[in-house]
Amino acid sequence: MSPDQLSTPDSMHLRLLLPTEVLLEQSVSKIIAEAENGEFCLLPRHIDFVAALVPGVLSFYTSEGEEHFAAVDRGILVKCGRDVFISTPQGVTGTDIAELQELIEERFLELDEHERRARGALARLEAGALRRFLDLREQFHD
Repeated sequence: MSPDQLSTPDSMHLRLLLPTEVLLEQSVSKIIAEAENGEFCLLPRHIDFVAALVPGVLSFYTSEGEEHFAAVDRGILVKCGRDVFISTPQGVTGTDIAELQELIEERFLELDEHERRARGALARLEAGALRRFLDLREQFHD
């Protein structure tokens, strides 16, 4: 479906994009999401907007007023005209906010801890390689 078929003057065309698929493509009347500086709401006539999303649950409303949810693991939201794109490495849609919040705590925040440990190990490897390089340099200058 083209964006013109999905959006009306009182709606936006929401696309939730994962690295391997389009998770969601739907006409919505309102989107509530959370960025690093707090929660915000987008309406169809809102100005064009870009935000870095934090791991969390965003909500969106259909033109009939039904509330739906999507859990996202960080991401970028771009609103351009009536099109709203959300690009995230991981995402899940659902109707139970408590279930999605639990999923975020289990899966997405656990990955953050794993990434922190991996970055720490990489920093130690880099420091060790640099020390060895400096030792070699001293040996050749002596």
